[in-house]
Amino acid sequence: MTSRSTRNGKLPNVRGGNAAKPKHSIGYISRHRVLSVFVAALVAVVAFSGTFAAATYLDIDTTIRNKAVKVISSDGSSTSPTTIDQYAGKTLNILILGQDTRSGSENAAIGGGDTSDASNHQSDTAMVMQISADRSYINLVSIPRDSLVDAPSCQTTKGTVAARYNVMFNSIFATGYATGGDIASAASCTMTAVNALTGLDISNFIVVDFSGLKSMIDAIGGVDVCIPQDTEDSYTNLKLSKGYQHLTGTQATQYARMRHGTGTDGSDIMRTTRQQYLIKALLNKAVSKNLLTSSSELYQLAKAAISSLQLSEGLASTTGLAGLAMSLANIDSSHIYAQTIPVEAAPSDKNRVVWSSSASEVWAKFQKAQPLTQSTQSTSSASASSSSSSAASSTASSSSASTQSSSSSAASASTSTSSSASASSSVNATTGLITNSSGQLIDPATGGIVDPETGTIRDANTGQYIGIADRYLQYTVCGVPAQE
Repeated sequence: MTSRSTRNGKLPNVRGGNAAKPKHSIGYISRHRVLSVFVAALVAVVAFSGTFAAATYLDIDTTIRNKAVKVISSDGSSTSPTTIDQYAGKTLNILILGQDTRSGSENAAIGGGDTSDASNHQSDTAMVMQISADRSYINLVSIPRDSLVDAPSCQTTKGTVAARYNVMFNSIFATGYATGGDIASAASCTMTAVNALTGLDISNFIVVDFSGLKSMIDAIGGVDVCIPQDTEDSYTNLKLSKGYQHLTGTQATQYARMRHGTGTDGSDIMRTTRQQYLIKALLNKAVSKNLLTSSSELYQLAKAAISSLQLSEGLASTTGLAGLAMSLANIDSSHIYAQTIPVEAAPSDKNRVVWSSSASEVWAKFQKAQPLTQSTQSTSSASASSSSSSAASSTASSSSASTQSSSSSAASASTSTSSSASASSSVNATTGLITNSSGQLIDPATGGIVDPETGTIRDANTGQYIGIADRYLQYTVCGVPAQE
């Protein structure tokens, strides 16, 4: 995918209908939620390459084509989908959306609520995934639902949604659905906004709901994660003990959703980091099951993935998915770089956030098709700069009442980083982290500061959550070496 041009190297300022419309086309097939989305897509396509018997091919191909939905372009017209060429060697940018809906008995059972909530369609999870042209790495960036952004006008199946300013990011999906009455409209409006906000030209997306995520995880036999502390959430009825835990589809879905009780601070920001961690755990599980081996189990896994997802028409190709699977078969999970887009407290509302100035650096790497990593030198600079940013951390700590104490702690940690890692500091081969001269753990990919008790990574400048150091967490807290 190519990036949209920007003026003076900066991301475009969204100005509704007067702004140049993002170049994109949006279509889709199937349905739901984020974490699985990325992994489900990878798992399904990898499984395809090992289950290509004629009957299997015809069954899965029929499932895909029966779910196909026409594209809604930015001007409201229909366009012919461009199927991904598995041999093209091009960078792929895909928008992943988690649909928070109570439609259907299983979604209602997992998400809670009653029948009156069935018509309420939200998207509380959004990620932009970039698969490198040579398939050597994957970038994954979460966009918090509570981000305040400017949303450009967009087309739906029943008309135009006018441009809106300073609105919550997740309201874009909901407004698109409320206007157009379908997922195509909701995803199209979200795609339009993401392209305008990031300067990218994304033309493919995946949508997954509660039921889809649960089914996908159950199809792979559950997933193993490291829980850093005893966790109990009365909202989702999730109860997990500290240590290495095997989660069923329902438990994993609630783990991805929870933001109340112990083990979390109540923020959407922290929730995005658990979702990223779950993605990596799912991928490791898929690789450990040797998905390139033909078997009935793998066939069921592939079909479950396709049945659980809503794919843009450009992705809705059995041969295309199979080709993508084969090209990703040997990817190293340590080359999956995941983080939350850098944010800071919104000046207008302490319970909301806005993208910080460093967000543009993240999207610039997407535009240039570069992995989301930093050199040791830049990591040192990021750590050193945190000594002068404790005020910013204190401000960020007020982003919600539930995060005030933890963010203040991060601010203190940042202040103590005046003696940062030197350019010669090396990455620990086991944990994947750098220990600076002050004894702090630094994530070399983001330059963030790692909490030694929980493995969470905080932005060195704002104190906000940006990820989880999964290798460190598994090895140090749970005593299980991360798979490589």
